[in-house]
Order: sequence, then structure tokens, then C-alpha cells
Amino acid sequence: MKNTLSTIMSILILVVLAAGVYFIVQTVRESASAAADAASAPFEQVNQANQALQTQVAQIRNPTPTVIVDPVTYITNVQSLARLETIQYSVEQVVTCEVNQGGGINSMLFGEKLLFVGHGLVIAGIDMEKIQPSDLRLGGDVLYVRLPPAEIFVATLDNDKSYVYDQKRGPMASTDVSLETTCRQAAEEKIRQSVLEDGILIQAQTNAENYLFKFFSSLGYRTIQFEH
Repeated sequence: MKNTLSTIMSILILVVLAAGVYFIVQTVRESASAAADAASAPFEQVNQANQALQTQVAQIRNPTPTVIVDPVTYITNVQSLARLETIQYSVEQVVTCEVNQGGGINSMLFGEKLLFVGHGLVIAGIDMEKIQPSDLRLGGDVLYVRLPPAEIFVATLDNDKSYVYDQKRGPMASTDVSLETTCRQAAEEKIRQSVLEDGILIQAQTNAENYLFKFFSSLGYRTIQFEH
């Protein structure tokens, strides 16, 4: 009985010692963690201040533009149209515009380079207003039709889809506000040339003849001959 009591007492003492050691370790850990947090707090504040400063600098270097629209709209011209649009092209054109890119130190310091991606819309057809009474004649059962030549009505950039892909400027280069405008104009002209080379006017003329052939046929003309 005495040995059993001694064993129980030993176990209780060990449990108490283990609990004491556990609480001591936890206290040391909490103290170390609090000390680490206290030590890192100034650095965290510095990081937050640095991030805020970087954000402010980015906003200064790349400010959000303020758009002020004149409340008065001036209509300069109103014109009646009788156009038959018969074909539409959607074209993408990449244009590079450069300033002071001759090479050497001059290019590194004063050069500017802009890569522009232009999405263009081109619409072509024939202007029905140009058709004269003499362009339509009936010979027997044949209706002879002479159409005006096809032309491009619209050749413009889609501003919602066109964008500056990349822009590089030397540290001493002055901002050339006309560089993007130059790129846009070059992209628009190149798009126009590309569709002309692709035969947009020939296709527009063919589509117009096919459409008008069906139109005149619906009016009862059995034979329609287009003259060129």
C-alpha cells in the first residue's frame, strides 16, 4: 500500500512538472512572438509608407485624364445619301512610329518609339445618287444597266479596339503628343491601301450587280445586262 501511494505521488509530481514546463514554454513563445511583432512593426509601417508613395508617384506619372465635353454641339453639314453598301472589311494593322532613332547616345537619351495596333473598318459600295436616267435603258426584253464605279465610303479606325501596344521614351526625350496621331493616320492609310490591293472595289461592284439583278428581277425584268 505504501509503495502504491508513493507511485501515485510520483506520477502527480511528474504531471505537475510537465504542466509547469508547458506553461513556461508557451509563455516564452508568446513573449518572443510579441517581441518579434513589436520589432517588425516599424518596418511594416515603412513598407506601407513606401507602397503609398509608389502609388502616388505612379498617379503623378500616369494621371487619369479629365475629359470636359463642351455642352454645345455644332452641326456643320447635313447631306442626303443614297449609298448602297455592299461589302465591309475589318482589318488589323500594326504601325511603328519613331523619333530620334538614328542610333547612338542620341537615340538612348532623346529617342521615342511607339508601337500602335490599329483595328480598322472599311465599307465600300456604289453611290446610287450618281445613276443618271441614261444609265437605264430597255432594248427589247433586255434591261441594260450602267452602274457608277464602286468606291470606299468609310475607312476609319475603331477607337475601342485600337491601342498603343508599347511605348519607349529616352530619359531626356520631350513628349511628342503628335506621335500617336501620326501612327493612327499611318495605320488608317495602310488599311485603306491593303483593302484596295485585296480587291475590295471589284468585290463591291460584283455584290452590287448581284443585289440589283435580284431587285430588277423582282420587278418583272427577265434579262438584265450590266454595262461597264
